[in-house]
Amino acid sequence: MTRNYSRAGSMAIITLIYGIAIAVGCLVFDKVSEMMPEIWALLLADVVATIFVWGAGLVFKNVSVYDPYWSVAPPVMFTAWAFYKGCWTLPVVLLLIAVWYWGIRLTGNWARTFKGLGHEDWRYTMYRETQRPYLFHITNFFGLNMMPTLLVFACMLPGFGLFEAESANWITWLGFAICLASATIQLIADTQIHRFRASHPKQLCNVGLWKHGRHPNYFGEIQMWWGVWVMYASTNGIDWHIFAPIAMTGLFLFISIPMMERRQIQNKPGYAEYRKCTRILI
Repeated sequence: MTRNYSRAGSMAIITLIYGIAIAVGCLVFDKVSEMMPEIWALLLADVVATIFVWGAGLVFKNVSVYDPYWSVAPPVMFTAWAFYKGCWTLPVVLLLIAVWYWGIRLTGNWARTFKGLGHEDWRYTMYRETQRPYLFHITNFFGLNMMPTLLVFACMLPGFGLFEAESANWITWLGFAICLASATIQLIADTQIHRFRASHPKQLCNVGLWKHGRHPNYFGEIQMWWGVWVMYASTNGIDWHIFAPIAMTGLFLFISIPMMERRQIQNKPGYAEYRKCTRILI
């Protein structure tokens, strides 16, 4: 399907792609920010950057080119927004610390498991092999690239709302703690499963956090965006922004987790029994 690129060469290519995507997004924002509301200009910049990354995935015949976007875009966009607005209040600083900790950890985990541009995530390969070419390209653009971008942007909206807050309260700090705990849970869960797989190839991981939940890493991801919302709600109250973390929760509960579990039942002996006696999250 794809050429055999070295891991180092592939990493350099991915870095270049994302550097250009960020530059393209900045250029788009600069050109349109005076023509529409600034948050819509930022969304358009995000969409155009995604289209560029999607196009790079077509060139290299690998949808996994998009994979780091999930964790790279939020820290970059929040930081750029802080500079653009010249806003460095305590709520914004707490948001940036939380999102950068989460983003660095998640991107680091991607880099740890990245095998090169010659390898594509099994989910994408499944779609590629089971769908007609025209349908796969539709799924690729809208479902595998654009939908995650739009969902993550929606979950970032509460964070952008924090830029209007002048001070933090104990609930803001609670949301900050939830974000830090979420990324830490993901760090622990991913470390445990990497170590387990290294010493027990192709076996079912049911140690550490995985003993108490079938998807502790997904639990941490869901909780992260609830933490951002709690920070927002601490100064703005409960409003329509709550639908953002609800949508993220739905993505994992109704799409990501069922897809992963079908694969696990097929490939991991004992997973069906593990599924019966272990909670879905934590």
